Amino acid sequence: MDPNAFPTKGNLILAKNSLALSRQGFDLMDKKRNILIRELMELITEASDIQKEINSTFTGAYKALEKANIQMGIREVEAISRTIPREESIRIKRRSVMGTEIPHVEYQKEQSGVAYDFYGTKMALDEAKERFERVKELTIRLAQIENSAYRLAHNIKKTQKRANALQNITIPKYEQLTRSIQAALEEKEREEFTRLKVIKRMQRGSRYE
Repeated sequence: MDPNAFPTKGNLILAKNSLALSRQGFDLMDKKRNILIRELMELITEASDIQKEINSTFTGAYKALEKANIQMGIREVEAISRTIPREESIRIKRRSVMGTEIPHVEYQKEQSGVAYDFYGTKMALDEAKERFERVKELTIRLAQIENSAYRLAHNIKKTQKRANALQNITIPKYEQLTRSIQAALEEKEREEFTRLKVIKRMQRGSRYE
């Protein structure tokens, strides 16, 4: 038998303290879950908007690229594409939302404009490059959002599990323990009171003998 279940005043105090801490823990888990859910819903909305923009931008970029291929030739466009510098400006940092580490991507947009000569190229190539640059920016943002959403969803699941355990197991356990100890102590007090009354009655009776 659990020693903490013995009907003593000390165990009653311990049970009440544990019950109070469990209720406080549930309130904190519930608040954390609501904050994470709100953050997740905002990310989902933002991701949906970005995905729509990516789709439309991709469509325009490929149309411009097709036009450039027709005007300049596929081989020439491929040769120019090799002059585009490799992307090395992306930096990933982290920020915390209610204990959830989510990524924050820093990206330095190219400032030099184009990496090829204007001579011998067409405006369609410039348009395609500009649109694909935009797609890259949006894709970086979308990757950040999707990764953040995954981490938030995972933490929401863990928080929900802990809140359910507190609400359905721990809190009822200490509520029952508190009631049982309280009832046992009250019963013990009634028995003690009855015993004292009997003793006093016997003592008064002995005086008259």
